[in-house]
Amino acid sequence: TMGKLQSKISFHTTKYRADGSVGQTGPAGASQQHSPAHTDAVTSVAALQPDLCVSGGRDKSVAVSSWRSGAALRRFTGHEREVTKVTSALDSNRVFSASRDKTVMMWELHGTSGPSQHFPGHELVVTGLAVSPDASQLCTGSRDNTVCKWDTETGECLGRAAISRNLVTHLCWVPGEPYVIQTSEDKTTRVWDSRELQVAHTFPAKQHIQTCCDVSQDGRYCLSSSSGSAGHGAEATLWDLRQTRGRVCEYRGHFQTTTSCVFLPRGPALAPSIATSSSDSTVKVWDQDTAGRG
Repeated sequence: TMGKLQSKISFHTTKYRADGSVGQTGPAGASQQHSPAHTDAVTSVAALQPDLCVSGGRDKSVAVSSWRSGAALRRFTGHEREVTKVTSALDSNRVFSASRDKTVMMWELHGTSGPSQHFPGHELVVTGLAVSPDASQLCTGSRDNTVCKWDTETGECLGRAAISRNLVTHLCWVPGEPYVIQTSEDKTTRVWDSRELQVAHTFPAKQHIQTCCDVSQDGRYCLSSSSGSAGHGAEATLWDLRQTRGRVCEYRGHFQTTTSCVFLPRGPALAPSIATSSSDSTVKVWDQDTAGRG
């Protein structure tokens, strides 16, 4: 699979080192030196624009960096504790961050270093964050068992829903739809209708905590990943969002908790693929349809 993949695309390889330097091979050739974007562990990263990413860290800061150069372009500070999740709407200049300080903040890419909006209201660490495609609404989730919906312009809480034992681990918005996918420590993956903030569907519970979720760009499928240890659990699961709403495929091969899962961008000549990362120190790329590893 990877051989076919490599024959279709031209690689530009960048190696990121712990000392903050960046060594490039391929067309660019020249090496560059950059200071690290964070002074402690990086806890979350998300795409911001085609050439930018946003990251959050244990150092309480949010950074905007260039995918190409590795350089940190902006740094936002305001949280009182570790940043747990970051996200953005790709066509927006707004960045959102969640924190162990129980709050969510919004930052303007071209604004000041301080937050442009606050979203307080959760009682425990905020662990889920999803923004609507037009960046007008935000959904947040927490270990306090609640999911909230916010108006990003006013900061007003538009709705709050609580489900017993629903310790939220991740949220993501379905492209072009009013639906939000949510994973939980109660081992389930839920589909929320953001309009009334009600659960529209709950997939069958898995055997392990669901750690992360993602949605395909066409909105047809979602992924969830499982905790695990010693080769038990740790799978990723592909779910159908549109027809049977059932389990389509499973991706097994990690030996420890699968910490995140993501649909990879699909080129015109490439088979759909997904990637998973794990506490077993590996990242695996899978053929979405056959569950074959590349």
